[in-house]
Amino acid sequence: MAGMTKPSSSSTPAIAIRDLVKRYAPAGTDEGKLALKGVSFDVPEGGIFGLLGPNGAGKSTLINILAGMVMKTSGSVDIWGFDIDRDTRNAKRSIGIVPQEIVFDPFFTPFEVLENQAGLYGITKALRRSEDLLRAVHLADKRNAYARTLSGGMKRRLLIAKALVHRPPVLVLDEPTAGVDVELRRQLWELVSELNREGATIVLTTHYLEEAEQLCDRIAIINHGELIANKPTREMVGMAREKIIVLTFDRDVTALPDHPGFVKCEVSGERVLEITYDKDRSNAGEILSAVQAQGFTIVDVTTREADLEDVFVSLTTEVRETA
Repeated sequence: MAGMTKPSSSSTPAIAIRDLVKRYAPAGTDEGKLALKGVSFDVPEGGIFGLLGPNGAGKSTLINILAGMVMKTSGSVDIWGFDIDRDTRNAKRSIGIVPQEIVFDPFFTPFEVLENQAGLYGITKALRRSEDLLRAVHLADKRNAYARTLSGGMKRRLLIAKALVHRPPVLVLDEPTAGVDVELRRQLWELVSELNREGATIVLTTHYLEEAEQLCDRIAIINHGELIANKPTREMVGMAREKIIVLTFDRDVTALPDHPGFVKCEVSGERVLEITYDKDRSNAGEILSAVQAQGFTIVDVTTREADLEDVFVSLTTEVRETA
């Protein structure tokens, strides 16, 4: 998969971003929207890296800079050790971009789409691997069908094959499972994992946070053009301070219990309460004791640990409130 050799040490990151700024401003002025505000982070080689953020956070701008479609205002970006300004050609050859939008000529067949893309990269016919790529994305049987006749999922797989034509060591997938059904999402997850096992470094953006939690080794979160978190996935999930305890009682709940340790207390059924508490300030035993002391008889208890969605909401809300 990783067909290019790094010009620098193999220990250097797959992507290195330093003080990246992008301001959309009219020519000759310093006014305008600041889409990226000095973002810096590394994408380690060989992993699956999640890039998350709300709509308008700056993710698309960053990806378009990596793709060479948007000019940065300042800062530096190295892809596979190649600076995107000083060595643009090699930087572009080191990365494959799978966009959100489905973009190819609907009147070409999948085989022709890949052959044309190979031609754009100057790959000679003897070195092209269109047949292999179609098999890899499970489209060999659609080799000669018009691309417009493919299902949405097939088109997404074809986009991935198209991005792999020039053997890039780094692959960026921008919302690859947006708008697809559960089964297709699972198939795409398997394909992404397989590409990673074969040596590709993957950068994944997604709004499906459980997808990022399952697939990614490391996650960065961008909000309002700023990097607000960048940690290994397990460490990121561990940042959540809140925990939920679900209590079932022997009779209907007519009045809610109260305790300073409660972050939130909600009725989720006739005899069921969901209590959210800050695990840095309380523990499950204290919560149960407080509820029982107020006359509630508990017949069942379950708990739910925080997940990436809890962390994401907490971090992006905190930034919004302090902005």
